[in-house]
Amino acid sequence: MKIGAPKELIAGESRVAMTPESALQLQKLGYICLIEASAGSLAGFSDKAYRAAGVEVVETAEALFEQADIIAKVRPPEPRELERLRAGQTLISFFYPGQNATLLEQAKATGANVIAMDMVPRISRAQKMDALSSMANIAGYRAVIEAGNNFGRFFTGQVTAAGKVPPAKVLIIGAGVAGLAAIGTATSLGAITYAFDVRPEVAEQIESMGAEFVFLDFKGGQQAEGQDGAATGGYAAPSSPEFREKQLEKFRELAPEIDIVITTALIPGRDAPKLWLADMVAAMKPGSVIVDLAAERGGNCELTVADQRIVSDNGVVIIGYTDFPSRMAAQASTLYSTNIRHMMTDLTPAKDGKLVHNMEDDVIRGATVAFEGAVTYPPPPPKIQAIAAQKPREKTKEPTAEEKKAREAAAFKAQTKSQGFLLLIGTALLLLVGAYAPASFMNHFVVFMLACFIGFQVIWNVSHSLHTPLMAVTNAISGIVILGALLQVGSGNWLVVILAALSVLVATINIVGGFLVTRRMLAMFQKS
Repeated sequence: MKIGAPKELIAGESRVAMTPESALQLQKLGYICLIEASAGSLAGFSDKAYRAAGVEVVETAEALFEQADIIAKVRPPEPRELERLRAGQTLISFFYPGQNATLLEQAKATGANVIAMDMVPRISRAQKMDALSSMANIAGYRAVIEAGNNFGRFFTGQVTAAGKVPPAKVLIIGAGVAGLAAIGTATSLGAITYAFDVRPEVAEQIESMGAEFVFLDFKGGQQAEGQDGAATGGYAAPSSPEFREKQLEKFRELAPEIDIVITTALIPGRDAPKLWLADMVAAMKPGSVIVDLAAERGGNCELTVADQRIVSDNGVVIIGYTDFPSRMAAQASTLYSTNIRHMMTDLTPAKDGKLVHNMEDDVIRGATVAFEGAVTYPPPPPKIQAIAAQKPREKTKEPTAEEKKAREAAAFKAQTKSQGFLLLIGTALLLLVGAYAPASFMNHFVVFMLACFIGFQVIWNVSHSLHTPLMAVTNAISGIVILGALLQVGSGNWLVVILAALSVLVATINIVGGFLVTRRMLAMFQKS
């Protein structure tokens, strides 16, 4: 069978659904690959590169639709493209069936099978085909770069001879794939990053990337304790009125301090919720930037205009571009064509170049919106939740004063018992050695054992929060030296007495100096 990728018709769309690299992989599955002339030129892929990869370059879209059994596109098809489809042909592209009912009916009338890449279920097995996540990842990264291009300062704070530059404060609303990509980019650039999401289970992901999760305060606890906005499939669900009021209240509180706002909040099948209102924009500092990644669906910011960059009355830049992935066309095309290739791998189980549309497969069924002249949207709900419901954390019970006292008494008793037992064994061993060893050996042996015991118990057991391990070892050795020297000070030989006194002096300086240095080190980390 033949798979072809036409040139995208939407103005400004630079992506292409097949790259030379993905074509090589599709040919290994047994397919013949076709590409419309200059379809990949805007993404940096020349017709020469396609021919070198064994792809047949077709001059017109009409000829490509006529020859190909499978059509791979990026954007939803235009009505005139659907007219070229025939029964039994397969179209794979973004489709957004919830917003394109008329287009879906037209596709049904052609008898073609339509696989919507935006409908791939978000389950582990389908991650390699999740084109929405691939494009959202690019959009989140590009949003931060676009914000930096319009922001008049550094992201990271700097102290220079010319003055001090405070770090930028970035708020990211929505911690899906795009939001997490934006968080990673903003933190890596040195900004102080805050993030909000209605799903409290993503708080750990946000904090692990170096951002601070913005909690909402409710009566009886915070957002994470009972206010969950997760829906089946890993997407956010619509919020309750109470939740929305708390959300807007928190954003109004943050608005005067935030320099850059990146909004990514979307709910499947609905217009984008309005989260950053006009009064919040008015409260922001002049020169601040808002990047609205939901502009194509109406925008999260009340003032967003799709595909435009506007400046508010108080000097806030609001960016509503809808083509962020297309602005990184080479990277976006590479990722999207890989998603298509993985979808084709699932559709070609025998790797013989023959497409098998298995409607019993959860992923294929979920992505199929039209099949054999019938509309198959919406699909049945996924059997597995993309994000498991968060179990409430069990609060540790604080012990009472009586319980603490009893616990301490039991610990002291056990410690005393073990120390007494060890002392008894040590005494027995010393008696055993003393019964057979000569007196000169016993004198040195007792000095050695006492020095080791004091050095370990008194010095080594000092907590490392007050004492570095290296300092502990040094002081343990000094402790052994001091004890040995004290035992030799009473010697009858004047040379031994002088050497022992010098040993005590030097070892004492080492121990006292070690503690003084440690104290100074700790003082460096103390808050004033």
